[in-house]
Amino acid sequence: MANSLRIRDKQVIWHPYTPQKYMPDPIPIVKGDGTYIFDDEGNAYLDAISSWWVTLHGHAHPYIAEKIYKQALTLEQVIFAGFTHEPAVLLAERLLKVLPGEFSRIFYSDNGSTATEVALKMALQYWWNKGIQHRKKILAFNHSYHGDTFGAMSVSERSVFTLAFQEKLFEVQFVDIARTADVLQDLNWNEVACVIYEPLVQGAGGMLMYEPSALDAFLQQCHAHGVICIADEVMTGFGRTGRLFASDYLTEQPDIVCLSKGLTGGTMALGVTACTQEIYEAFLEEDKLKTFFHGHSFTANPLACAAALASLDLLQEDDCQQRIQRISAQHQAFAATLGSLFPAATKNIRCRGTLLAFELVQGKDEYLNHISREITVMALSKGVYLRPLGNTVYLMPPYCITEAELNQVYEVVTAIVATFQARSV
Repeated sequence: MANSLRIRDKQVIWHPYTPQKYMPDPIPIVKGDGTYIFDDEGNAYLDAISSWWVTLHGHAHPYIAEKIYKQALTLEQVIFAGFTHEPAVLLAERLLKVLPGEFSRIFYSDNGSTATEVALKMALQYWWNKGIQHRKKILAFNHSYHGDTFGAMSVSERSVFTLAFQEKLFEVQFVDIARTADVLQDLNWNEVACVIYEPLVQGAGGMLMYEPSALDAFLQQCHAHGVICIADEVMTGFGRTGRLFASDYLTEQPDIVCLSKGLTGGTMALGVTACTQEIYEAFLEEDKLKTFFHGHSFTANPLACAAALASLDLLQEDDCQQRIQRISAQHQAFAATLGSLFPAATKNIRCRGTLLAFELVQGKDEYLNHISREITVMALSKGVYLRPLGNTVYLMPPYCITEAELNQVYEVVTAIVATFQARSV
């Protein structure tokens, strides 16, 4: 059965972010339960990266599953142009109460990349609707990643992800977060429409972390010159950084925020772009040409909204917040231990909430570093699933992980680092 499914898969499936030549056989997963996923041979793997950063509360959570089931019996899908439904309205109401800043409207899409596309179009059309044609420049940070659609790629750092498409991407001015003062002096603010940023942690760029003070100072200047600030909280949202949103660490709040991934607890595809009343009012015009012409077939899908509401219920429980803080404390303790044990084999060990990352001192610091696959295989053999970004090893567990399970992950990571250190001696 297992070999049959592997063969069938390789005959018909094109997997994401996977070199196709000599692609390893994919592992058939038949079940998820809490922190674990199970293959068709009965092997259990502790999912230490929340299945691409989405699974907040663990796999197959019964509460979320029940809410999706009940919603499916009532309304599974309806066009969202001209219609509405209770799950979409209730989710918007609840999100607006907890989002950082002062937002007034929720625009639904279907994933993180489209949430950022919506945000960029919204910001650019804001100026167009107001008749201000010279505000067209977009600022983004070095090492940024905002998705794989063309607009999202354009505001992401030019890298292996964008290499084949670079001549088709629109122009963006990239800023170094550590040297923003240099950029600000020479910037013609009257040309800048918006800035997009990943607050405090740049995910796919290598789990790069920076301090709130640096971002606050930069955003303060942007707001002083009327620039629309877009926070991409697709990865950092819903407790990942220790607070509900990474922007909660900041004084300067965004004008637009993008959400996805953990929004539904990792169970359904859903994207959200929230904006302030000021931005929304630029689209309150009798001129129909100033309509925001954007939408998706599955905009505000009732099942996805029901899943998001259930995930919010779980996230706002006291014991969930306690688990997030416990994971954060465990990470801090392990980071200190790892650094003392392997000072030559590891570097830049860093934590922010439930995220922990470091670089293995092996080859170049880059996404294509071949040790990524090797680390994954080694971890799987020990019952843990890791998927490093090149030589950047990171942990981002679901919040249901127990203290003992997280210690098991640490033991596997320690053994892997020890193996690499032994090779270099």
